[in-house]
Amino acid sequence: MSTDAGTDLTDIFEDYSAAGYYCEMLGNGGAPARHTEGLRRQLSELGIAELRRRAAMAERELYNLGITFTLYSNGSTIDRILPFDVIPRVLSKDDWDIINRGVRQRVAAINLFLHDIYHEQKIFKNGIIPAGLVLGNSNYRPEMQGVDLPRGTYVQICGIDIVRDEAGNFLVLEDNARTPSGVSYVVENRHLMLRAFPDLMAGMRVRPVSNYGVRLLDAMAEVAPAGVSDPQVALLSPGVFNSAYFEHVFLAREMGVPLVSGEDLFVDDDDRVFMRTTVGPAPVHVIYRRINDDFLDPEAFRKDSMLGVPGLVRAVRRGTVTLANAIGTGVADDKAVYAYMPRIIRYYLDEDAILQNVPTHICGEKEGLDHTLAHMADLVVKPVGEAGGYGVVVCPHSTAAEIEACRKQVLADPANYISQPMINLSVSPTLVGSGIEPRHVDLRPFAITGDSTWVLPGGLTRVALPKGSLIVNSSQGGGSKDTWVLD
Repeated sequence: MSTDAGTDLTDIFEDYSAAGYYCEMLGNGGAPARHTEGLRRQLSELGIAELRRRAAMAERELYNLGITFTLYSNGSTIDRILPFDVIPRVLSKDDWDIINRGVRQRVAAINLFLHDIYHEQKIFKNGIIPAGLVLGNSNYRPEMQGVDLPRGTYVQICGIDIVRDEAGNFLVLEDNARTPSGVSYVVENRHLMLRAFPDLMAGMRVRPVSNYGVRLLDAMAEVAPAGVSDPQVALLSPGVFNSAYFEHVFLAREMGVPLVSGEDLFVDDDDRVFMRTTVGPAPVHVIYRRINDDFLDPEAFRKDSMLGVPGLVRAVRRGTVTLANAIGTGVADDKAVYAYMPRIIRYYLDEDAILQNVPTHICGEKEGLDHTLAHMADLVVKPVGEAGGYGVVVCPHSTAAEIEACRKQVLADPANYISQPMINLSVSPTLVGSGIEPRHVDLRPFAITGDSTWVLPGGLTRVALPKGSLIVNSSQGGGSKDTWVLD
């Protein structure tokens, strides 16, 4: 293999083959992708031995900095680093333009959809989406009905999971509109690359990601309650035992705001939120919450919650505090609602979706159930309310017994499942024990919405590290890569 300039790259890519998948480094067969030519040349100059040495150095740094997540398995709790691959995933300027426009369009439609279902519900009256799909959803919160939010923004922080198929097309796999996680790894991965590979990044015009915290704080200020000119922002965390606690600490530090738990806040008789400090109560106007709806307010939701703040829903309804993201945004997370997103975009924006969905069959509908049962061996079956890859059955990679067990689960509760064709996710060269091999990847860009929507250039590239696996989630053994957007 060689570049157009004739540079010999066989020393590092000699045994690499994408095996028919779209490759993020080499493209879709034929001539290698031009936008990665400089990176491939520099990787070749470094060689495998040096890559391994620096990868070990980066892994030690992850441990030393405490950049971990908590994995809960079989009743045990394990703190582990998110495996980091040192060969970056590179997006061309044109690729990023499609992703950036598509994510912004999708976030705009999601916010219009959420405002509508919690107000006039025109989308039901016009027959675009079944009312029961939303009103019967466990994430729909009647407490938010008729509540007006600043800027009409329900989802201030959104993560859109995107995959690329074998033809090189970008497809949306999932919307994350509740409390999307992982952005801390985007920023820390870049810091690791800058420290471990300063020579690799020299001369490469890679768009920065270090301004995420500043952008996030600005957006939080823009959605503060009316009349508040200098809002106090706080990040509400469930505490040190949460799997994403590292990220909570990271984001509070990046924004320069206090990290609080439920016991640090209280709501007074005038439905205003205050923070307990060493010099007395201090008002809080915007809360970036990393606690699920159920645990936010024991007055409104789970009575046994020790994580939330009694009276918080009263404050939201009164308009004295803004929650990011708003209560009830989980409806837009739902995998059955996801199937209607192209129609939702068309309805509210009068535009075709820039980023198309993966074709989805809703098992709660007869046609979708019949198709799923008839073609189950060829499909990926997902529970609509789960996250983190839990409950997903990749039937083409499953045993007959596993497929039969999945069939029984779907029949027992069809409304809880969707199915999709198995997408041959793109691959990216990854440093493994035997050398450089292809591993499947996805991408989670993060969008911040205040007065307008800004998308962090790149996002979290997750890697399915087990050979042949399509499950990229960290809870299922996945890792991550630095994602470069070329300017």
